[in-house]
Amino acid sequence: MQTHRIALALALVALLPVAQAQGTVYRCPGPPVLYTDALSAKEAQEKGCRTIEGTPITVVQSSRPTRSASGADRGSGEGRVDPSQQRQRDDDRRRVLQDELQQAQARLAQAQSDYDTGSAQRLGDEARNYQKYLDRVAELKANVTRQQADVDAIRRELSKLP
Repeated sequence: MQTHRIALALALVALLPVAQAQGTVYRCPGPPVLYTDALSAKEAQEKGCRTIEGTPITVVQSSRPTRSASGADRGSGEGRVDPSQQRQRDDDRRRVLQDELQQAQARLAQAQSDYDTGSAQRLGDEARNYQKYLDRVAELKANVTRQQADVDAIRRELSKLP
């Protein structure tokens, strides 16, 4: 008889958080919509929240992201690269970036000569259609700007190398 009372008391204690969790749940407006049971009735009314009754509420717990193999190796010495091999990789990267820089500078020079400081030559069909000429000049200017941005980006990458 005594063990039944203890078991009953333990069962009631175990159900106590469940009874508290099933209190009044409010849906509060606004971005983002908030569902909470942590408000009093007065606070909920002030915020314009409505009660949700009779609707089951599902709470989905997100799982923790797993560490990738590369992330796990960072702390250990297994993922490290030999300094001479890293130096070789850096030299290869520098060589590739310098080649790209030369090509980008050539494209920039070509775009600048095509643009001719905004006074590009009018083509035959543009003699009668001035808007067509203006569109082509705007496109040439945009191309110069784009090529200059490419050159600047490659120079920034080169400056980051050791």
